[in-house]
Amino acid sequence: MNLCVVSEYSCTFEDFKEMVDKTTGETDALLTEMELIKVHDHKSVLLLHCTDMQALIAFMSTPEMKQWDAENNCVDVLYS
Repeated sequence: MNLCVVSEYSCTFEDFKEMVDKTTGETDALLTEMELIKVHDHKSVLLLHCTDMQALIAFMSTPEMKQWDAENNCVDVLYS
């Protein structure tokens, strides 16, 4: 399934990209393609091809990911 995730956050784009890069190993089995695009310093678009949507939702709902979102005021809007 092709997905578009629009994220807004209080941290910088570089901090957001660092978090995405750190989690890449954990999502390799779920994603066949991924492209991160900077809109401005507090907003980005992530284009994904996901092969296991349930696993992606579970990954994005982990306590660690929820904590990161809360600490950085991150709000994701997902389009399929």
